[in-house]
This record gives sequence, structure tokens and C-alpha cells, in this order.
Amino acid sequence: MLKDVYAGDLTLSDEGRTVVLAGWVHRRRDHGGLIFIDLRDSHGVVQIVVDPENTVAHAVAHRARSEWVLAVEGTVRRRSAETVNTDMSTGEIEVVPTRIEVLNEALTPPFAVNEESEVDELVRLRHRYLDLRRPGVAEIIRLRHEVVLFMRQFLAKQGFYEIETPTLIKSTPEGARDFLVPSRLQHGHFFALPQSPQIMKELLMVSGFERYFQMARCYRDEDTRANRIVELTQLDLEMSFVDEEDVMSLIEELFIEVAKRFGGGKRLAQEPFPRIDYADAMARYGIDRPDLRFGLEFVDVSDAVRESDFKVFASAIAAGGEVRAMRVPGQAEMARRSVDSLVEVARGGGAKGLANIGFLAGEELRSPIAKFLSTEEIAQLRTLTSADDGDMIFLSADQPAVVSASLALVREELATRLELADPDVLSFAWVTGFPLLEWSNEEQRWDSLHNPFSGFVEEDAPLLETDPGSVRAKQYDLTLNGTEIAGGSVRLHRRAEQEQVLRLMNYTDDEMQERFGVLLDALEYGAPPMGGIAAGIDRVLMELVGSPNIRDVIAFPKASSGSDPLMGSPQPVGQDQLDELGLRIVSLE
Repeated sequence: MLKDVYAGDLTLSDEGRTVVLAGWVHRRRDHGGLIFIDLRDSHGVVQIVVDPENTVAHAVAHRARSEWVLAVEGTVRRRSAETVNTDMSTGEIEVVPTRIEVLNEALTPPFAVNEESEVDELVRLRHRYLDLRRPGVAEIIRLRHEVVLFMRQFLAKQGFYEIETPTLIKSTPEGARDFLVPSRLQHGHFFALPQSPQIMKELLMVSGFERYFQMARCYRDEDTRANRIVELTQLDLEMSFVDEEDVMSLIEELFIEVAKRFGGGKRLAQEPFPRIDYADAMARYGIDRPDLRFGLEFVDVSDAVRESDFKVFASAIAAGGEVRAMRVPGQAEMARRSVDSLVEVARGGGAKGLANIGFLAGEELRSPIAKFLSTEEIAQLRTLTSADDGDMIFLSADQPAVVSASLALVREELATRLELADPDVLSFAWVTGFPLLEWSNEEQRWDSLHNPFSGFVEEDAPLLETDPGSVRAKQYDLTLNGTEIAGGSVRLHRRAEQEQVLRLMNYTDDEMQERFGVLLDALEYGAPPMGGIAAGIDRVLMELVGSPNIRDVIAFPKASSGSDPLMGSPQPVGQDQLDELGLRIVSLE
């Protein structure tokens, strides 16, 4: 071995010990005689003090530069009281070398590795192997390892088997687009990379394993966002003979432990986790993944302005729409420019505009629409929203879906601008009561809100024939600080019920058999009641470390464009490979 101890593991108890270290030059300081080198390895940093009397070692230290790889043999000694560095875990000791060897020199890095600084993301990703040397970045990857290891150990103690499922599967596109892999042996045929192991884990339940999990690699060919990527890792699990409460209780116990162990001192907002009905979440927050660290809830004020002279309100309600309001405490005198910019935010959700009323002292109002509202209407709005002097209310009038989408965007924007969300709080919540199906105007058919395998509430079964949109799914999502981190359901485990749902989605019998035949056939061989969930490891880590960018918690992420700056992919391939696969590139220009 080129080392017998890690630099970051040395303590005062090692005083007088001869050690062999190897690592990178984190910093080098030449004081005209003594040379100080901070030697870094995967466990931390220790100071090397090179005396000029050791001419050979001193000559090597004199040449060494940042990120050179060195081997050091020397003796651990206690630092003098005035030189103790309380900012380092090894700050009470230093190593006096008898030998220093250069294992490799290094070019000057394109950015500072030994300090936290702003670096263009594309530059970081192109040199990710250097970016990962930076202490803050490396610590996140180590934390990820610890979180995943804990999850594995937790589930193993609960009787789960870790079982790998295939990553070359049949394409059954539902939701996002599949990544396709051409077959060399069967030209014109394709595998797909899995969006999730959904069908395979249900088959494992039919197989009798009862409790399965894996850290599953999943692939979704969709546009990337700050918290969405094309290649992701999810904690995937499935259980037999369970209902919703069994799965939710297990996952809640797991994430309470994860938050307490790895939350970095952040506190849980509430334990046990609150539960919100889907319809209630949409009415109060406009989305099914609300951030509960702050208020800004919506109130339906349609009845108060139904007969209003303000035609925007009256016309929206007459057309079957609604008016909802959101109170923002202390913002009655918000700058006109800020209000105008929020109008643009609302338009991003489909709204035509965004009304506002500022309640100043006494009866004074600050609002461009106040002249169209009666005294009684103003009073009702104030009562319904609980607005005090100094508060602002924003109002949106349109169809419910537009009101929800636009006010949700405004709520999130206000939370950011006003810094309403406490970064030291982890606010988990369960959202339940999802509709099983939603109508797709574009395709003129029913579609699953989550996936077509979710079970439904037994008492709603008759509605499948008469009112499919009112059928409630046995679906549950876990949110954290406004991000969906996990989603699952109790499954349909009888073929007849699964086919009934698929028919509502306009699948013919032949299409069902072509796409889902293996699962449908398996359900006829004694499939047990089953339920499961999948949790996004990347999103969980984002919230634990407080990063706004999912790429920060992945060792080798793709860029926001979906490309890989490090490896230079995707890229064209040679004609010989295309010929072997029976493919031809056709220009669409």
C-alpha cells in the first residue's frame, strides 16, 4: 500500500506515530524556509510541515503545486498552542516528513479546487472529476452514499429483498418518452430503458417474494428542469398483502429517520406527517405538492363577487369559473413594478391577469379595481381572506384549472421574493385522494393521473361505468418542501379490474395484450393484493442539502440540455455501427 492511514483520520492520539500518507496538494505555502502543505485525501486534510534541513523533502515540496499527487512518510506531532487550527478536524496535529515523493504532477485546474467559488456549470460538468474534488461537492456525494446505505439497511431489517430488475425492457410508453435501444440481432426491433420497474416489481409480487426493493436506475426522455433529469435513481419498493396505510407508515418511518440522521440540523416541521386530500390541496394551494413552510393559502371568494360590477369577476363566474384570493401579510404597499411582474407570473399559468387590493390604514384601499367593487363586496373580501390593515390580496378569475395554475405560480414566486420558506425546516406531507382518471381533451379519452396500475376505492367501483372522473385512486404522494419526492399506490391485482381501467383509456383487447400482456396474464395466476412506492433519491438529497439544482447531488450528471459535457455525448456513430443495427439516419430538415 502507498499509504497506511487517511490524512483526515489523524488525531492527537497519533502523536509520535510514523505514518505513510498519499493524497493531493490542497494548499502550499512557502514561508521562505518552512514550507507548509495541506495534504488532502478522501477523508480530509492534514498539514505537512517541511523543514529546510531535510533538503531532499524540501526540494520536492518546493516544486510541488496545487493538485499534485504526493506520497509522504513522516511523524505526527502536536501543534503548538498558538498554531492550533480549530477549523480543521486535524488542526491539533501536523506531520513532519522524512520523505516526500511525487506520484504525479498536475496541470493548473480550470477553477479553484481548494475553495468554494462560483464556477460556470458547463465548465464544472466538463471537468466533473475535478469538481468532485472540491470539499463541498465531495461531501454531498458522501452524504448520498450514507443515505442510500441507511435505506438499504433499514429495509433489509424490515424483511425486504434487494432484487435487480432488467434495464433492457419492452417499450410501454406512459407519460414520458422512452429511450430506445436498437437490437443488433433483430433489425427494426427495439428495447427500451425503463422509466420505472413498475411491471417487473408487480411480477415479483406474483412470484411470491412479498417484499422487494432496489435502488433503480430509471430513464425518461423529457425536458430537464432544476429538479428533473433524464437519468435518475429511485428507491423502488413493493409489498404484498398491504393497504395504503401499511406502505405509508413504513415510508414515513424511513424518512423521519433519514431527516433526523442526515438533515444537517434541520428540524422536522411536523411528526407524524400531515395528510392533505388532493382536492383540498388544489383548492388551497393550486398544486398537489404544496410547500407547507409558509401560508399564502387560497380562498374561494366567488360568492362575494358573483354580482359584482367588475366584469372580469362576474363574467368568469357566469362562464362556470371561479374567483380565488390569496392574502399576503404586510404587503399592502408593494411596489407597482413588483405587482406588475407578478401579473406576468400569473400569465405563465394561463391567466389573463391578476387583480390586487391593498388594505391600508382605516378604510383606505390601494387597488386599480376598488372603484368597481361595492363597500359590501370589499368588506366580504376582507372577511373571507382575514386581511388586516397592511395586507395585500391577489385575486384570479378564470376556470378552476387556470386559477389554480396561475395562483400557484404567484404563491411560489412570493415565497422566493419574501423569503418565506425557512431553509432549516423539512416539511413533509402526504397527498392522497387523487382521481384515478382525468379526461384528455387532446386525445379525447380518459387517462391515468399517475399510472394505469393504481387501484381504486372499492365504494367508487360503480362510478367507473357512470362517472370515471369521480373515482378515487388508492394513490399517495409524499412531498417535501414543495417537491414531490415519492409516489405510489395500491395496485390492481385482478385482471378484470385492470382491463376495465385500460378500456376506459381506450385500449383495445389486442393493444392491452400487446403492451401489458405479461402483467395481465400474471394476474390470473394468484396475484396477491400489493402496493408500493418509488422515492427519488436525487430529489431527497436536494432537499437535505438545500440545493436548488438536482445536478449538484449526482456524481456525473447530464447538463440542463440533456447532453453530457464530460463524455461529449450524445454523438454521431459510424456508418459501420448503423449498418450493423440496420439503421439509417434521415434528415428532417
